[in-house]
Amino acid sequence: MTRLILASQSPARTKLLTDAGIRHDVLVSDVDEDAVQAKYGVTDAHDTALLLARAKAEAVAALPEAEGALVIGCDSVFEFDGESHGKPYTAEVARERMLRMSGSQGVLHTGHWLVDCRDTAADAEEDASETDTPQGTGATVGAVSSAEVHFARMSTYDIDAYIATGEPLHCAGSFTIDGLGGAFIRKVDGDPHAVVGLSISTLRDLLVHANVGITELWDNDEQ
Repeated sequence: MTRLILASQSPARTKLLTDAGIRHDVLVSDVDEDAVQAKYGVTDAHDTALLLARAKAEAVAALPEAEGALVIGCDSVFEFDGESHGKPYTAEVARERMLRMSGSQGVLHTGHWLVDCRDTAADAEEDASETDTPQGTGATVGAVSSAEVHFARMSTYDIDAYIATGEPLHCAGSFTIDGLGGAFIRKVDGDPHAVVGLSISTLRDLLVHANVGITELWDNDEQ
């Protein structure tokens, strides 16, 4: 049975995988996002999302618990008016952003990075005791799924009420589509799953590089 590990503590991502019937475990990395960005000097929202997704996936892939599994790391960055927006963390930052976003639109970039930690043919040759057919490809691949998000006009009352819930403080761009923030999103041009934080279709495409079909990860006990 192929194991998939989600290298993210996001409840939205694990719920999305669960709702899609995909078996997975969660193993959170200790990646310092600010340090990674400072090291590589990446400021473009698209590239930042991919860089951080890779850093998270590779950090978890290096752990003993990931041996024999596939690891998927994800990170989301919101691009608005040419600026990259991560999590606001404070009510003041969230309010300033949402006042600007009201009635406008931006692009949510979600980076995905897959690492195949299963034994490869070369590993099997080095280990004379290996009797199972090697399954791993050694793949380490990534992709970004982006979607344009159009916001309704929000009153200051709406914004303050939303911020008071605490929901937008820990979300890229200061909003969600799968929670309370969905009330303020008029439409999405692109993969809506990317706005949640993990594109199932992108995951499917990446799994091809590991010679794994997404149906192999379906939790048939839950169907």
